[in-house]
Amino acid sequence: MPEPNPSSVPPFSVPLAGDYPGLTWGDRTYIMGVLNVTPDSFSDGGQFDTVESAVAQARAMATSGADILDIGGQSTRPQAEDVSLEEELRRVVPVVQAIRSDATATLRQIPISVDTTRAAVAIAAIAAGANLVNDISGATYDPDMLSAVAELKVPIVLMHIRGTPKTMQQLTDYADVVRAINTFLAARVEAAIAAGIDRHNIILDPGIGFAKTYAQNLEILRRVPELKALGYPVLVGASRKRFIGHILNQPDPQQRVWGTAAACCAAIAGGADIVRVHDVPAMRDVCRVADAIWRHNTSNG
Repeated sequence: MPEPNPSSVPPFSVPLAGDYPGLTWGDRTYIMGVLNVTPDSFSDGGQFDTVESAVAQARAMATSGADILDIGGQSTRPQAEDVSLEEELRRVVPVVQAIRSDATATLRQIPISVDTTRAAVAIAAIAAGANLVNDISGATYDPDMLSAVAELKVPIVLMHIRGTPKTMQQLTDYADVVRAINTFLAARVEAAIAAGIDRHNIILDPGIGFAKTYAQNLEILRRVPELKALGYPVLVGASRKRFIGHILNQPDPQQRVWGTAAACCAAIAGGADIVRVHDVPAMRDVCRVADAIWRHNTSNG
């Protein structure tokens, strides 16, 4: 497994609005805890679709090692149906507000990412207390997303995808999947900068499981250093995904914890800066050991 090349992304800190800890790339791997406030997500749909259950899960993740919470109100599983703008706002905004008013200081102060492809949801969530935007479309679904993020002056995660969650698994024909991802993401970076987004506010995600086959997902994990060569922080979201279930012959996503751990180790060995995961306590330990091996960092608390 190649050792990450720290020089590909010079260390720098990204401040977040308010009194929230910024992100310093290259120092350690950040853990993004998944909080789906949806009835139909592939792994945990319906578990956290009330404000009370969502806040309880957010608190559990924040106190067990998550660095960022990623809150989404629209399922992006294969074949997922779109929800209305009003429904997505109804699911997301009250949860962000409740987290920001919680009695637990750790929860009030944790950075929040809003997982959305809609500019209106991003604007409302940031106003409610979120700190960054995670757009699975690479800001291609909503023409107003890049200008909104530029005006908000917050970081954005730009992910590679083809088609939509409903059509993406029919769009997996690539001559070279990693080269295609890099070409797409480089174009999205150019568009983001042209819209006024600071380059230090851009994070890239290869989109494991989105318009990718089993073999292509493995190929991406082997070639994370090539994604890092674009010069931006990289987020990898492999948690509980179908390719892990295929390897393990495990149809239950919630039983894919240790397969997820192996995928996270591969991503960190390649230089990933953020891993997006469901099982925060276990992945916290995984990241600490992986960082000690590949980042030579034994101080990650």
